[in-house]
Amino acid sequence: MEQKIKNIIAKLQSPEVAFADVRITITDYEDITFINGNLRNYSNSKGSPALGIRVLINGCFGFAGSKDLSDASIERLILRAKSNAIQGAKFQKEVLTFPTLKPSVAEYHHIPEIDPFAMEKGEKLDFLQNLATAIKPKGKIVHSHVAAEFERQEKYYANTEGSYSHTTVYNTLPLMSVIAAESGQMQSRTWPGHMSAGRAGFELFHQQMFMENTERIMKEAEDLLSAPVITEEKADIIIGGGHLALQLHESVGHATEADRIFGQEISYAGKTFVKPSMLGIFKYGSDILNIYSDSTDPRGMGYHPMDDEGVPGRRMDIIKDGILVDQQTSRHIAHKLGLEPSSNMKGSFADDFPLVRMTNLCIAPGKGSLDELIKSTEHGYFLDFTKTWSIDDNRNNFQFTTEIGYKIQNGKITGIVKEPTYFGITPHFWNACDAICGEEEWAYHSTFHCGKGEPGQVMRLSHGVAPARFKNINVSVKM
Repeated sequence: MEQKIKNIIAKLQSPEVAFADVRITITDYEDITFINGNLRNYSNSKGSPALGIRVLINGCFGFAGSKDLSDASIERLILRAKSNAIQGAKFQKEVLTFPTLKPSVAEYHHIPEIDPFAMEKGEKLDFLQNLATAIKPKGKIVHSHVAAEFERQEKYYANTEGSYSHTTVYNTLPLMSVIAAESGQMQSRTWPGHMSAGRAGFELFHQQMFMENTERIMKEAEDLLSAPVITEEKADIIIGGGHLALQLHESVGHATEADRIFGQEISYAGKTFVKPSMLGIFKYGSDILNIYSDSTDPRGMGYHPMDDEGVPGRRMDIIKDGILVDQQTSRHIAHKLGLEPSSNMKGSFADDFPLVRMTNLCIAPGKGSLDELIKSTEHGYFLDFTKTWSIDDNRNNFQFTTEIGYKIQNGKITGIVKEPTYFGITPHFWNACDAICGEEEWAYHSTFHCGKGEPGQVMRLSHGVAPARFKNINVSVKM
């Protein structure tokens, strides 16, 4: 494949082409689902190829992609990509430009502790069957679900500046959930939450202690049926890492994807309230809030040594001491904004056009344990495990509901509440953050399914967070 991709780059070296890059991905994927203790889905595909060619001609990108890597297909794709650029330039109002980068070469091959594609099929199914049996409906538990998704992707990238990379990664998404019902109402509990994926193999099921938490989620689902709801108008809330990762994702991550500033996502995934004039001066959050994008940390699913337009992986501040200082960018948008490119251009597969995407977007840890934070809270709630969420297309006005809340009185947890819901405006909410737990509580929470683009793509990415407290947040749900 290395020779194939370099041969394609050689064919693209011509005076009319200002820049070009080529990607090849080879992907293995497996999906297993148990419902109510029974195997309901098993599917896999191995060695699925994809090829993408992108060229910049007359200030316009042209792209062509295919799953056919034959020589004849490559010739057609080169012609199509060039034609798309030439035709697109006739209608494009702005000429795309960006500075050249020094060429770099990168090699990275992740090795999981337990390769899911090397395991016997029966071994995987037996483990998941035991989980599914442990949470099988009984009593008030009326529905259960166990799922696993495994992915291995090998990627080759090269561009006309001389950059080249070859990488292999493994990603795993494990999840289990139950639903309890009684007297016309239902309550759900998931483990370990909806941000449960990771840069790992089958070992993630053991690391996240699935079997050890089957009884917990069943009991909590049943207990939630008779639990009270929050009655206060406003309260201090501590948000656990799994749910805080989603809050970060929706109200900071998407809001600081700079392609949204220029209207490139309006029709599908919305825009953003962020404006270029805010950089360096806008108070996005409290003084203790530091948020950064880091594609250099191999623990997260957003790691890469080089993004999909040849920018080496970077760690860079997005919010520093509460101030918005940078954006997630492409090379062209970074040039427009007078910024350094952030290494955030990614395509899900080679035949997807690369977009500005989150990689490892993280909140820097503060100090202290979760127990210490709870002890320092006179009255409030500890919320975790996402249930529903909604946010406007400017990434500004939001509502989140978690599966469970733990009531705090005089620094102690005194009981649970069902479906705790909170509301906010993005900068007001982040400015209400007055405490963030330390390194001992900090961890990556990751997703397989961040959607963006037309045609749609889903991206694998991670958020590093520790539980944090927010003061005087609107938690009133008026029936």
